[in-house]
Amino acid sequence: MAAVAAAITTFSRTSALRTVPRRIRVLSVDGQQLVQEGLVAMISREEDMTVVATASSGEEAMDDIQRFRPDVVTLDLMLPDMPGEVLARRILAGFPATRIVAITSAHGHRHAGRAVDAGVHAYLSKAVRVSDLIDAIRRVQEGEKIVPGPVALDSREQSRDGVLTAREVQILQFVAWGNGNLQIAAQLSIGAEAVRMHMRSILEKLGANDRTHAVTIAVMRGILRLVSDATGSARPWSMTSA
Repeated sequence: MAAVAAAITTFSRTSALRTVPRRIRVLSVDGQQLVQEGLVAMISREEDMTVVATASSGEEAMDDIQRFRPDVVTLDLMLPDMPGEVLARRILAGFPATRIVAITSAHGHRHAGRAVDAGVHAYLSKAVRVSDLIDAIRRVQEGEKIVPGPVALDSREQSRDGVLTAREVQILQFVAWGNGNLQIAAQLSIGAEAVRMHMRSILEKLGANDRTHAVTIAVMRGILRLVSDATGSARPWSMTSA
């Protein structure tokens, strides 16, 4: 009995000396189910990480953050109900200690600039290697910020491409909704000629061939964003309204 007691005492002392590292608690927010499942599977393989919840929309993510208090949020910037950078601002306003790794399939440089301005701690492409994503989660948890080189060139690229004014973005949004010049003029209480002048400026700045091409370019560059309305239909969402 004395030997057993000694063994238990020795085991207890040895166990007390071992420090089990705290796992990084991750919330995965992604609007695409297949991508979501892949991210969760990759993160869950790591011994120092655990996925505490998943969300497919901004509102669901806010509920999960309130409930689970994750350390790191992997955030898809192309969510169905709100732009990812808007969600990032909401997260950091309510939970400033949360670290955010933005993951996106968007190629427009404007997306990167807005995400960084919103306060994300890392900005990665969905084409990134698994090892880089895992490394990014660990590094932001340690307090690092990971911003790729191209983002630093954002302002120079924007000046080359031409930046639309708030009025031009507003008009382009109406165009995306299927309105003609007369309808837009009536909606904005301006003359039809003013609308035509704005459209000429929009086409020139975007290098577009026509109105449809301009809308396509605007969506690709992140000037306009397609989101689902209450009926489930895709509607352009103006980034200037964020």
